[in-house]
Amino acid sequence: MEARYRHRRDKGDVSSLVSEELFKTIFLHKDDSVCPANGFYPYQAFIEATRMFPKFGRTGCLATRKREIAAFLAQISHETTGGWATAPDGPFAWGLCFKEEISPQSNYCDESDQQWPCYPGKSYKGRGPIQLSWNFNYGLAGEALGFDGLRNPEIVAEDSAIAFQTALWFWMTERNPKPSCHDVMVGRYVPTKADIQANRTAGYGLVTNIINGGLECGIPDDARVNDRIGFFKRYAQLFNVDTGPNLDCQNQKSF
Repeated sequence: MEARYRHRRDKGDVSSLVSEELFKTIFLHKDDSVCPANGFYPYQAFIEATRMFPKFGRTGCLATRKREIAAFLAQISHETTGGWATAPDGPFAWGLCFKEEISPQSNYCDESDQQWPCYPGKSYKGRGPIQLSWNFNYGLAGEALGFDGLRNPEIVAEDSAIAFQTALWFWMTERNPKPSCHDVMVGRYVPTKADIQANRTAGYGLVTNIINGGLECGIPDDARVNDRIGFFKRYAQLFNVDTGPNLDCQNQKSF
């Protein structure tokens, strides 16, 4: 077993790039008592989830691999941040502080989606590292990962392994007309004519567009976008890699 583990690691296992020590440095305060998700996001659950997606953090040169991991961790940090401007160690040391959305504005049920109908009494609010939301995302993620996302969406905030898996599923999955976040960060994004007209250029800003462009992109100096960038800059430095171009999406149209 140990020899097999070493072999997998030698072949580019994400744990070879993200040690437990580095993980703790990135998420300095995730297990503080003031964070509602304290204890819910252990290092091992993250590493095991990455092994379900063999291309994540294992595509391209070493710098590309590090940059993708840093970008993923930065985006999930923004989605779950407990930081504030004068927070201890700065606002970008407080990722993974939440595991479910606080005071959701609705149950996030798109009743027009007949393929993934909402189950009575269930809320599809944001849960997990990527804050998975809406019935169609829960349905698709559950189908891909082997859980009943429509009848049991709560499991994303109850099972650490499934929580990380949903975040990586979202990151790795292309949803036409949106490319996958993975393809963007590893240089496999090929813009369509519509993308070019919408100024959707490759880079971290396009990943933000994929995740929440309808609310955050096309807006000059948006605070939410800047927060995502702040996390990415800190993590890229910890990984000793540059961030690459096009960090924001203020000049991009949303998908």
